[in-house]
Amino acid sequence: MSDHDQHTEVGHDSHDHAHHGGNGKYLLVFVALCLLTTGSFLTYFPFWRAHVPVPASRALMMAISCTKAMLVIMFFMHLLWEANWKWVLTIPATFMSVFLGLMLVPDVGWRINNGYARYSEERWVYAADPHKVEASDLKAAEKDLQREGAN
Repeated sequence: MSDHDQHTEVGHDSHDHAHHGGNGKYLLVFVALCLLTTGSFLTYFPFWRAHVPVPASRALMMAISCTKAMLVIMFFMHLLWEANWKWVLTIPATFMSVFLGLMLVPDVGWRINNGYARYSEERWVYAADPHKVEASDLKAAEKDLQREGAN
């Protein structure tokens, strides 16, 4: 059996190596990841903050993070060269994660509007130093919770 036949049996055909494009493609992706990381790092400096609003900076950083994740997944995890079955797994999982995240929005909004955020902040102040907690404070907090639960 020749060398070529042995590689073909294992599934390492020379066509597979050419299909991936060699090491140059990985070096380009690495350079792109370095440049994207530098771009997100620059958003922390005062000269950037003076000219770009915070929400725009956060959106840019999220876009950069998603781009970097996509590059790593597609090239270093070899998802780019996988069969099309990957979409059968990826798309429903993506829809489900977005759906579950959106389902939390009303709950978080309800808790903030009904004063639970205020109580949580007070509770964490007491958690930092348990000796500050007095019986009257605990009773007042319990009454607040009972009143809010009745509403």
